[in-house]
Amino acid sequence: MIIKNFEINNHINSEKNFFLFYGINSGFIDETINKYFKPNYLENIVIYDETDAISNENLITESVFNKSLFDEKKLIIINRVTDKIFFLIKKLFENNVKDTKILLRSNKLEKKSKLRNFFEKEKNLIICAFYEDNYQSLLSIVQKTLKEKKINISNKSIDLIIERSNGNRINIKNELGKIELYAKNNKEISLENIIKLTNLGNNYDISELVDQNLLKNKKKTIKILNENNLNIEENILILKTYLNKLKRLKKLKNDLKKNKNVDQVLSSTRPPIFWKDLILIKQQLGTWSIAEIKILINKINDLELIIKKNNQISDWLLNNFILESLLTANNTA
Repeated sequence: MIIKNFEINNHINSEKNFFLFYGINSGFIDETINKYFKPNYLENIVIYDETDAISNENLITESVFNKSLFDEKKLIIINRVTDKIFFLIKKLFENNVKDTKILLRSNKLEKKSKLRNFFEKEKNLIICAFYEDNYQSLLSIVQKTLKEKKINISNKSIDLIIERSNGNRINIKNELGKIELYAKNNKEISLENIIKLTNLGNNYDISELVDQNLLKNKKKTIKILNENNLNIEENILILKTYLNKLKRLKKLKNDLKKNKNVDQVLSSTRPPIFWKDLILIKQQLGTWSIAEIKILINKINDLELIIKKNNQISDWLLNNFILESLLTANNTA
């Protein structure tokens, strides 16, 4: 049974024991689990990765069905699921699980997925998609938090926070946390304060790396790569930054089909583009076609899944992708 995000709380205490959350908005999924599921189970939570769940099928089955008198209700979370786990879940469901919630998480499930179709068609299973946050949803998070904390900042400051979050609500909340701490000792918070609070060095390097690569600037891209030693989390952040910037370019390209005046299009887009990025984005628009942008978005989505499964070689995988994209570069400035 398909439900919307806002309906999840209505099913937490129902007799439905199987939930499938999928989509690229991992921050929203984390937020939902932490808010609605974990408080109900306290320490009686077991977390598996799909690979571990499949290789320990008997252990999971015993955990679900063989309870002692002292056992309370239990929450089992299985991360990064694919169709490989379909038969195990189907078997558990057909054996009438009680007093145990089984929550499956997946980054991406195609429409033809057996697991997805099973959850969508069966009325006693719950499936919910978590799509990428847009400007309005991120703006709502910021405004709500600022109101609760009684913090007053300008609209330009709010736009800057959203711009630097790279479309990620986790980043938004981290930045708001810093602003909240600053506000405890400072009554006024200017745009300059917000710029300093949210301007982390590594974020600048990551944004600069992506921008120069999207400009197909081989010299600067390689220079930034050589000067940074990134970890797995930062490699994922680079991919998220790529996606955020590419999706903006794609939208701008589509807008330019309706309005040929590039300055009008850039000035009306949301979130607003800051003046220092205008020339850079104009150049990127001239560098990439919509077809090329779509291909690159698909490649990055695939690469993110590969990197998450191969953490130990994430640097090599990411560097190879970036350098490969430069092989076709015409601009070598």
